[in-house]
Amino acid sequence: MSSWLGGLGSGLGQSLGQVGGSLSSFTGQISNFTKDMLLEGVEEVGDAATELQVSNSKLTDMQAAFAAQKSEYDRLRKIHAELEEKLEASEIQIKQQSMEYRTLLQQKDVEISHLKARQSGLQDEVQTLQQSAQSASASPAVLPVTTASATATSSSVSSFLPRPSGSHQGFHGDEMDLSDVIWSQQEINRLTTEVARLEGEVSHWRRVSQASQTAGSGNGDQGEILKLQRTIKELREEMSREVDEHQHELAALQDAQRQKMADITRRHREELGEYEERIEELEEQIQNGGGQASPSPADSSTLLDLQKTIQSLQEAAELREKQLRELAGSQEEAGRKQASLQQEKDAAQEENAELLQNYTRLQASVTELQTRVMEQEGKALQKAQLDGEIQGLRKALAGAEKEIQRLQSLAETEPKEEVEHADILELNTIIGTMKQEKEVLEQEKLNLQERLKSAEERAASGGEGEPSDPEQLEDLRAELERTEKALKDTQEERDTLMSELEELDRQNQEATQHMISVKEQLSGQLKEAELEVTRLSTELDTTKDQKGTLQQELETQKEKLSQSAFTLNDMHMGKQTLENTLKEMKDKLGHAQEQSREARREASELKKTLLEAEEQLSAARVELAQVGEGGGGGGGGGEEEGAREALADKERELSDLRRELAEMRSSHEKATSDHYEMKMENRKLREENERSVAKVGELSRQAKEGQVALNRTVLEKDTRIDALKLEKGQLEGELSQAERTLAEQAKQYQQTVDELTRARSMDASALQKEHERTVKLNQEKDLEIAQLRRDIEQMASDHRDTNEMLSITVAGQKQLTDLLQEKDTFMETLKQNATDLQNEMENSILVATKEAEALKQALEDRDKHLGGMKEENSHLKEEIDRLRDQQTRPQPLAEPRTLDIITELETEITQLKSSRDALEEDVQALRRTAEEQQASLLLSQQSLQAQQSELEQAHARHEQSTLNYDRLIHARDEEIAHLQQMVDEISERQGRADPPPVQGVVILQEDKTQSLNRDNGNEKHDLSKVEIERLVRGIEEKETEISQLNEKNLSLAKQLDQLAVSRDEVGKLSQMVLQKDLEIQALHARVSMVGAGGHNQDVMILQHQQLQQQMQQQLQVYAVEREQVLAVLNEKTRENSQLRSDYHRIVDIMAGKEAALLKLQQENQRLSTMSDPSGSQEMFRETIQNLSRIIREKDIEIDALTQKCQTLVAVLQSSGGESSGGPGGVSSNQFEELLHERDTLKQQVKKMEEWKQQVITTVKNMQHESAQLQEELIKLQGQVSADSDCSSQLSVDYTRLIQSYEQKERRLGSLGQELAQVQQSISQLSTIKDVLLGKLDSVPQIPQASLASQAGGAFLSAEPPTYQGPASGSNEDLQQQIQSLRALLAEREAMIRTLQENNHRLSNSASASETEQKGQMEEARQVRERLEALQRLVREKDLLIKSKGDQLGQVSEALRNRENDNEVLKQAVTNLKERALIFEMDVKKLKEENELVAARSREKDSEFRALQETNMQVSLLLREKEFELSTMSEKAATMEKMLKDKEQGKSGELNQLLNEMRSMQEKAVAFQQERDRVMLALKQKQMETTAVQTELQHVMDKEQRLKLELERLRSHLLEIEDSYTREALAAEDREGELRRRVALLEERLATSSNAVENASQQASMQVESLQEQLSGVVKQRDDALIQLHTSQEQVNQYAVSLSNLQMVLEQFQQEEKAMYSAELDKHKKEKDEWRRKAQNLEDKASALQLNLDEANAALDSASRLTDQLDLKEEQLEELKSQVEVRQEMLEEVQRKLMNLLNSTEGKVDKVLMRNLYVGYFHTPKNKRSEVLGLMGSVLGLSREDVDKMLEEDGRQGVTGWVSSWLGGRAVQSVPNTPQRPTHGQGFNSSFSEMFVKFLEVESTPALPPPKLLVHDIKPLSAPPSGRTTSTAAHLATGAAAGGRKPGESNPFLAPRSAAVPLLSSAGTGAGGGGGHLLMKPISDALPTFTPVPVSAEASGGAVLKDLLKQ
Repeated sequence: MSSWLGGLGSGLGQSLGQVGGSLSSFTGQISNFTKDMLLEGVEEVGDAATELQVSNSKLTDMQAAFAAQKSEYDRLRKIHAELEEKLEASEIQIKQQSMEYRTLLQQKDVEISHLKARQSGLQDEVQTLQQSAQSASASPAVLPVTTASATATSSSVSSFLPRPSGSHQGFHGDEMDLSDVIWSQQEINRLTTEVARLEGEVSHWRRVSQASQTAGSGNGDQGEILKLQRTIKELREEMSREVDEHQHELAALQDAQRQKMADITRRHREELGEYEERIEELEEQIQNGGGQASPSPADSSTLLDLQKTIQSLQEAAELREKQLRELAGSQEEAGRKQASLQQEKDAAQEENAELLQNYTRLQASVTELQTRVMEQEGKALQKAQLDGEIQGLRKALAGAEKEIQRLQSLAETEPKEEVEHADILELNTIIGTMKQEKEVLEQEKLNLQERLKSAEERAASGGEGEPSDPEQLEDLRAELERTEKALKDTQEERDTLMSELEELDRQNQEATQHMISVKEQLSGQLKEAELEVTRLSTELDTTKDQKGTLQQELETQKEKLSQSAFTLNDMHMGKQTLENTLKEMKDKLGHAQEQSREARREASELKKTLLEAEEQLSAARVELAQVGEGGGGGGGGGEEEGAREALADKERELSDLRRELAEMRSSHEKATSDHYEMKMENRKLREENERSVAKVGELSRQAKEGQVALNRTVLEKDTRIDALKLEKGQLEGELSQAERTLAEQAKQYQQTVDELTRARSMDASALQKEHERTVKLNQEKDLEIAQLRRDIEQMASDHRDTNEMLSITVAGQKQLTDLLQEKDTFMETLKQNATDLQNEMENSILVATKEAEALKQALEDRDKHLGGMKEENSHLKEEIDRLRDQQTRPQPLAEPRTLDIITELETEITQLKSSRDALEEDVQALRRTAEEQQASLLLSQQSLQAQQSELEQAHARHEQSTLNYDRLIHARDEEIAHLQQMVDEISERQGRADPPPVQGVVILQEDKTQSLNRDNGNEKHDLSKVEIERLVRGIEEKETEISQLNEKNLSLAKQLDQLAVSRDEVGKLSQMVLQKDLEIQALHARVSMVGAGGHNQDVMILQHQQLQQQMQQQLQVYAVEREQVLAVLNEKTRENSQLRSDYHRIVDIMAGKEAALLKLQQENQRLSTMSDPSGSQEMFRETIQNLSRIIREKDIEIDALTQKCQTLVAVLQSSGGESSGGPGGVSSNQFEELLHERDTLKQQVKKMEEWKQQVITTVKNMQHESAQLQEELIKLQGQVSADSDCSSQLSVDYTRLIQSYEQKERRLGSLGQELAQVQQSISQLSTIKDVLLGKLDSVPQIPQASLASQAGGAFLSAEPPTYQGPASGSNEDLQQQIQSLRALLAEREAMIRTLQENNHRLSNSASASETEQKGQMEEARQVRERLEALQRLVREKDLLIKSKGDQLGQVSEALRNRENDNEVLKQAVTNLKERALIFEMDVKKLKEENELVAARSREKDSEFRALQETNMQVSLLLREKEFELSTMSEKAATMEKMLKDKEQGKSGELNQLLNEMRSMQEKAVAFQQERDRVMLALKQKQMETTAVQTELQHVMDKEQRLKLELERLRSHLLEIEDSYTREALAAEDREGELRRRVALLEERLATSSNAVENASQQASMQVESLQEQLSGVVKQRDDALIQLHTSQEQVNQYAVSLSNLQMVLEQFQQEEKAMYSAELDKHKKEKDEWRRKAQNLEDKASALQLNLDEANAALDSASRLTDQLDLKEEQLEELKSQVEVRQEMLEEVQRKLMNLLNSTEGKVDKVLMRNLYVGYFHTPKNKRSEVLGLMGSVLGLSREDVDKMLEEDGRQGVTGWVSSWLGGRAVQSVPNTPQRPTHGQGFNSSFSEMFVKFLEVESTPALPPPKLLVHDIKPLSAPPSGRTTSTAAHLATGAAAGGRKPGESNPFLAPRSAAVPLLSSAGTGAGGGGGHLLMKPISDALPTFTPVPVSAEASGGAVLKDLLKQ
């Protein structure tokens, strides 16, 4: 299984070109697998049971595998179904494209066939022309020039035809197709090897770039490895190329030899024929002449025969000689070539062996590197796999399904057959073996039976004759039994085997089914593999692109490396030369030092001799003096003679000295000459130095250029160059030092020579002095020389140190390079991370672009491959047709190998067809996907460009806006913090005190909203500022864009769109700010809600904290987003810079294309002139006219071919509308059409160029305008910025002042109102207090009256049985009245207490508000003054803002104009882009046309060359023929003369003539050959002369240079000689001057000796005086020293005191600092305390403000209450008067009642009955039951009787009379009466009207109790409409009913706040049933308003406020 899977993987891994082979191997592996599966059990197991178990286990395994595979198959089937649906959709699109491509393919095929036909025709023409040219050529020098360039094998027949080796230019005829196919295969193989090599190189360079720790020696090794690899490849390619070339040359020579032989024989026959015709003409002439003179016919016929035979023999001999010569020459050339080839081969083999050794070494390292690269590529593939899987599936869908169909067809035919065949074979073998075994067993059985029969016969015969042998019978029986057993066993085995066979058949069927499923799975796997292959192909394309770029980089780096290596080598050479020169200089220095030592020795010797001479001279002088003193006559003469002899000795010694001096001079001259030579060498070294400096400069420049690509190598080179520079500097220093030492030595030598010359002319004393001086000088020079040596040694040591330092620095730099590499790798990883992030951000765009690029590349590759495959296919088809034709007709020149090649090619064709089909399907799929993604790609590209440009421009804007919005957000955060503080304070306050009233909260909310509005205004101001700044920035950016228009025509369109995105971003940020504002508003509202509801405080705080956390999270998110946006912006800027570089590159490409256009135009013109056949015909017209006879045949052939071509062109033109695209051949019509098209294109190009110039001028004008506008804008910008700053400051001040002003105004108004209200309330309260006190005095009178009223009421309402005792009833009524009055009193007291508390609180608040009011009045005055000043400022600022707004409008208009201009320019740029694309298309077309024209011109050139060669040959032939003609004409003339003169000619003369003719012919032939040889020699000589002339020119140039050098040297020598002569003359002059000086010095000595004596005397005198002075000075010095000591002590004391003072000062300073710091801390603390106080005061102020608001609200309510109290007081007074009147009336009525009671007990009053009767009819029907009840009770009827009567009448008033049946309780129905008047109005009148009516009812004075009875009685008699005043009765009855608690008296009073009561004393008991009407549950009559009901917790004042508000 593993081997099968491995084979499968390897088969899948192969390329698509080898699909057939992989399929065959795949099917073979399947068959092997089945064999293994089937043979496993047979091979291993012999027993049936075990076999069954094994087979069962295998079956279970197979079933499990089958189930797994089935599930996988189902999944794949679903995927397949989906993909099929997609495929059906995509095939619809593909069909149209395939139709178009098919038409195009047909057109291209037709074109190719036409081109092939044209090519074959042209090739035939070329062959015929070459044959005609080769027949004329006598030597092998006239071979075609381009024979050796073909790369076909030697088997090809016409491989010597001209064809370039590099590029494939079509197929040259039928005979070239095989070679072309083989060549293309070789080319494919070579390209695959090249791809593999390049991939290896790419991996190597990747590894080199990624390796961080392989610096140092590895680089050199890698460089050497690369060089060796390159050399290996180059040598191999050269070897293969040379071998191919030699083979082709041999083949071409053989073919040329054959063709030459054929041409020569043909020519020979033609010439023979021509000569024969000529001879026949001459014979006819002779016969004509002989007819007249009757010549002998025998002689003439023999003569002619002889002539013919002689000519034929001569020509044959010449031809044979020529052939022999040519063959010998060709053989020699071939031998030489073979020998040279053998040598080259041997050398190449040796080199190969060496290189192979290197290669094996390199290969190990390469494999390691490849493994690493494979790992990295695997990682990259894993990354790219996920992205590319979907695209890969889409791409390979169509191809995969086609592949599936193909595989299914193959699987149905081949694999099934193979599998079944294999299974059947195996089964057949098993069956055969079994049959054989069966046959063997049957044979044995038959043998045994025969034996048995024979044995029985024997037994029978034996029985007859002898007794039978029982033992034999038993043996036979046993054998029979054994055989039968064996037979049974075999039968059983056969049965088992048959069953096994059946099982195996079944298993085979199952296996086949399984194999089918496996095959389907494998087809799915194949699909996946194909997807992987497509993905890998895309990746290969990308890697190829990367490889191309890397190759370019490699080539540049290689060039730089080679240049740097050359420069390094040059530097090293220069260094070596400098070192050599240094060594030479050091040697010369040593020589000079030796010479100086010798000179010193000589000088010391001379000094010694001089000393000796001086001693001798002094001795001589002494002797002379002695002689002079004691001189006598003879003695004196003898002494004189001795002296003379001594003098003579001295003179001899002097002469010797002079001679030695002369020798010294000569040595000095030598030294000077050496010095001159040294100078010359120094000059040369300096020149070399300068050159090296220049080289170093170039190197540094190159290093700078190469620094970006290869930092490490350049760094190493730089270090090396620096080291070399240092070495060079050291060498220069050493050279300069050597020069200085040489110059100093020369000076020393000059000085010694001068001194010696002086010493020669001096006296002894002078010589001695000079000698001493020279000795001193020599010593000094020795010291200097020793110093110099030490310096040189030090320099050497320094040099070594510097070398070591350099090595250390190089090592450090290597480490640095390693670090840099690590950093580079880290940077690359970071870049990769950044790119990953960017990919995550911009996935869609990048994925689309990547897909599109990959698809484009794949499409292009597939198109190219498809084109090549189609061409190959068409060529192979044509080749097959040609081969079939060739099979039908015999091939004269075909070799036997062609059939084998044809079979191989047919197999290849089948393979190529299959691969082509697969590739076509892939290409179709790729095209479909490419076209699908093209639109998306274009859109994504546009969006990408726009985004890039927008991001680039929006970067600055974004930063500014982010700053602005950061400020805004910061301000909002501060506001939020402030609000949070306020919330905390409020919460604390609420925790401390009770919640304030709602009104304060409302006011606070209004303030907050107002402040919020002001904040919004501020924000609007800020936003307007931001808008202004954004506009200014936009203007700046627009100006920059306009200024950059000249440089960036293409990027303008991108940059213009960026404003929109920046605005979008600003809009987003403004939305964010608005969200923040909304959140702040929500917080304000929540703060107000916190003020309203204290119980929600904790919830609010939690919500606020959550909000704050959300805000912080949002801020963090925004910060992260901002960082991401900044990163993206950086990436975009980088991409923009890359786009800019691309743009510049495109501009360069455009310039190159324009230059290429111009070149192409020039080439077109040149080719048109060249390809014009008329010019060449005009040039060679004369020669062609001369050669017209010979070329006529060729013209006829050419005419025929041109006619064929024209017919083909006509056919193509006629069929061109349908399928053809025009013929590919070169006809005159096509050429004219092409020229015409080229002219039109030229005109278009000119027009485009003119248009381009216009556009450029417009752009320039725009640029100038933009520059002016930019200046104006800059000015406006400055103004706008200044104005914006001013306006911002003003707006801030203005808003602040407005806020403070509004606050103060509000406070003032509120305080004024509060003051007035407080004053009113105080006055009202005082009046109320007095009134209440008066009331309290009058209250005790009420109980008596109430008793009477109660008695009356009770009497009236009592039942008849209660009239038993009058006294008891009246007592009870009085008690009830007393209780009610007590309750009233308690309520009044509670009210008074609450009023007093309110009064007290109001007085406190009023006193506090008065003090606050005074301070606020003062503040208000100050604020008003400030406000007036600020209003003036604000007016001015408003004017300024208006002016600035106008300016802004103008600027915005200018901006709009700019935008319009930019849009126009954008359109222009797009037009330019389109035109550029059109230009590119035109350029491509022109290039193609040029290529065609160039090909045609090449063909024409080749034809022209062939024609020229033929022309030359024909001219040579013509000359020969003319020469022969002249000779023949001469011969004919002589013959005619001879015939005329001697009619009877003789045979001897004829023979002589014939001999002469033969000799003349031989001479002519010899002359011709000599002439040819001379011509060849002349050509060679011309070549040699040209070479010699060039050499002569070089020699002449060298001679001129040498002459110049000689002249320079001569002039230099003359100058040196002149300088030497001048120096000699100057030395002689110096000698004279020195002599004069010596004389003068001697005279001065004499004078100075006298002067010295005088001076010594004077000096002795002076010394004495000086000694005296010295003693005085010493005393002074001692005094001064004492003073100094004292002063030093003082100084020390002063220093000590100073130090003390400094210490004190420092302490003071420290104390002061401490003081200052303490004070500062105090001030800071005070400041903090003041700040805290200020905050507390602010808090208090806010609290006071809240209290004030509450007080204001309370005052409002108090004012209303005072109004109501006044009304109540008036009502009270009225009521008092009424009470007094009623009291009197009551007393009278009581008296009357007592009288009536006494008089009318037990009687029924008629009046009462009448009233009841009348009242019954007057009452409404629903109340009549009550009246009836009353009547029944008066008449004494029982309750049941009345009920019965009422039920009979109708159940209308049952509920009513229960209350009226009891006389006193009838009043309880009265509270319903107020509903009646309002019942009708309830639905129509508003609640406010009802409330006003209620207040009117409340304010009306209540009636006294006695009136209650009257009112109670009145309704009985009164009509129902007249019950308007029943409210008072209702109130009074409520009071009378009296069963209520005191606590229920006023529902408006809160239990904890003592508010002012709403009702007067009369209404305290109102609402008998359930309190006040408003407090009752809302009836159906009233409209329901939810705000009306108030909780009992709220105070009365608060309820009133709410009610008043509503």
